[in-house]
Amino acid sequence: MSEIETRQSPGIGESLLRPDGTLKVTGEFAYSSDLYLADMVWGVTLRSPHPSAWIRSVDVGPALAVPGVLAVLTHEDVPGEKFYGLEHRDQPVLAIDRVRYQGEPVALVAADHPERARRAAAAIVVEYEVREAVTDPRRAAFDPDCPKVHEQGNVLRHQPVRVGAGLDDAADLTAPVVVAGEYEVGMQDQAFLGPESGLAVPAEDGGVDLFVATQWLHADRDQIAPCLGLPPERVRLSLAGVGGAFGAREDLSMQVHACMLALRTGRPVKMVYHREESFFGHVHRHPARMRYEHGATRDGRLLYVKAEILLDGGAYCSSSRAVVGNAASLGVGPYEVPNVRLDAYGVYTNNPPCGAMRGFGAVQACYAYESQMDRLAEACGLDPVEIRVRNAVSQGSRLATGQVVDSPAPLAGMLRELAAMPLPPEPAGGLLDLPGGAGRTTRGEGVRRGVGYGVGIKNICFSEGFDDHSTARVRVELLGGEPHALVHTAAAEVGQGLVMVQEQVARTELGGLGVGRVTVAGADTSVGSAGSSSASRQSYVTGGAVRAACRAVRERLEGLCAGEVPLAEALERHGPVEETREYRHRPTFPMDPVTGQGDSHTQLALCVHRAVVDVDTELGLVKVVELAAVQDVGRVLNRLALEGQIHGGSAQGLGLALMEEIQVAGGRVLNPSFTDYLIPTVLDMPPMRVSILENPDPHAPYGLRGAGEPPTLSSTPAVAAAVRAATGLDLPRVPIRPHDIALSG
Repeated sequence: MSEIETRQSPGIGESLLRPDGTLKVTGEFAYSSDLYLADMVWGVTLRSPHPSAWIRSVDVGPALAVPGVLAVLTHEDVPGEKFYGLEHRDQPVLAIDRVRYQGEPVALVAADHPERARRAAAAIVVEYEVREAVTDPRRAAFDPDCPKVHEQGNVLRHQPVRVGAGLDDAADLTAPVVVAGEYEVGMQDQAFLGPESGLAVPAEDGGVDLFVATQWLHADRDQIAPCLGLPPERVRLSLAGVGGAFGAREDLSMQVHACMLALRTGRPVKMVYHREESFFGHVHRHPARMRYEHGATRDGRLLYVKAEILLDGGAYCSSSRAVVGNAASLGVGPYEVPNVRLDAYGVYTNNPPCGAMRGFGAVQACYAYESQMDRLAEACGLDPVEIRVRNAVSQGSRLATGQVVDSPAPLAGMLRELAAMPLPPEPAGGLLDLPGGAGRTTRGEGVRRGVGYGVGIKNICFSEGFDDHSTARVRVELLGGEPHALVHTAAAEVGQGLVMVQEQVARTELGGLGVGRVTVAGADTSVGSAGSSSASRQSYVTGGAVRAACRAVRERLEGLCAGEVPLAEALERHGPVEETREYRHRPTFPMDPVTGQGDSHTQLALCVHRAVVDVDTELGLVKVVELAAVQDVGRVLNRLALEGQIHGGSAQGLGLALMEEIQVAGGRVLNPSFTDYLIPTVLDMPPMRVSILENPDPHAPYGLRGAGEPPTLSSTPAVAAAVRAATGLDLPRVPIRPHDIALSG
């Protein structure tokens, strides 16, 4: 039997409580916005009010005249490279001769009080010449007369996928049953509660120490250092308390700006965005416009899929190229399709920049292909679960990219288990039982119930040939006469429970030797990169790195103890034992630029949802009565934390289905606040039934399968399908708004 099947773990698999949990609940946890030094000053950013304009002049004189101002900086004061970027260095540190989106940074101010800094920033006089804003992604992609947002053109990436007869663009794809639709996904915000913030401290060596809430310390450092004109070793980053992330902290926000001000003033500089600025200061989920056509046999077997996926990347690249790759490679879903003709595009516009958000390209495609599966079920006279079961992938299936599913993928069984779960009872008529809740909007007239299903497939870890790895250093020594393990990585704890997972791995690997105490050091750049806390990858790669380092330490300790000497005695005699290891998952490969073929992903994860909703068809109000989910996680590391991930991902998917959207008109954001940008509250989130399956992946550490993102995919189409079932309406767009129901019904 394999190690996965036989290992008895004192750490992995237990529901240990998170060490930061109580502190966060009681308000004692220190977030990055709580950072403080006695001699610090405050930094503020001046941002463009226009989505597209030439900058004709900038007069900083009035700002310098404000008492308490220590520095005012423009692009001319950038000491090194003037551009940075996560995938492509196209974003200016401060706008040079033009602005490409509303909210683009133009100048910086440092002052002895935050209000003085804001007043000084408002005093800067910028002369703009407003230009035509490119806001329609279809025009940006396909109209040759459309203005260019960047000189190289508006198409960031075009990724085709061609399979079977779809290889010939002229081939006629036909089938007895054909359904087609156009779908749209609005711009969703990550809506983390902790705003962008950090503290930059100038160092004696001419470098800078930055304490910041981020998702990827080393990627930040490698973008910051060139802009400051400093070698990487003189830009030291430490992770400060992170108040949520969900992808929005992968890109830089205030990092370079705070460091520039600290180096100019010689004082520590703190920057904290207010909520409105936060909406302008980070990337969002790509809005999408999608056209799909599915062809099938009369008994519902898929014959072909034709699709066009258009993703609006906004003004700068961020991670748009990778988002396009995910949307393309997963664009037909977890279904066996012999013929595929799919084109995915990412484009520049003058809309707000878009990048990583939980689900990362797969969310948008999932909404479209699942909507299509419901249409196909109706056209074939089949149950929506049955149509999915008949086409479901399983171990050994090939995806549209040609990649073989080489680990367990029990999708058909997951769907049958989900469908067999009991449905919730009809509403009892209480105050909160009906749509509108405490608002008493209805007594039940016009309220209809609907049930809908959603299926999602998500890649885990980074893809398409990226050198995806993590580094861990583990040290075992005597402290207070007791063997103690110190685990040190640069992996960002962003609320997902990673600190606890690292501790559990160390206890699993070292507990048998008598190591009773485990401490996880704060994340910083003094240890090798752990990559980003994104792509559901940290348990996989950092868990793998900690396991490898622990096993190297264990091998040395076993040699010192020789099976006879107690560990404490061996450590006292020989001193501490320390090992550093890197862990890489199996290699991936870029998608073919013409056919889209290739083993682009290292692991795939499945989640299925059922949603039950009550809809007031007259007022357009929706109450989600229950969500049920079945997810295969490979192996449970911490069940309590895992259930939290499934609940949280489902909540964000529900939000996208019914309420969350950044409203953009003419390139301008209309609702940059939590007053007008709505997210689900405890009253919006229904009870959940969750079934967690363990089918270990033989290629992954402990057999685990990344779990944070998949629930976000399938929950959105499930809720939308349930609303369609209740109303009989087409509803091709999310979020579904009250007027979409009330005015159409």
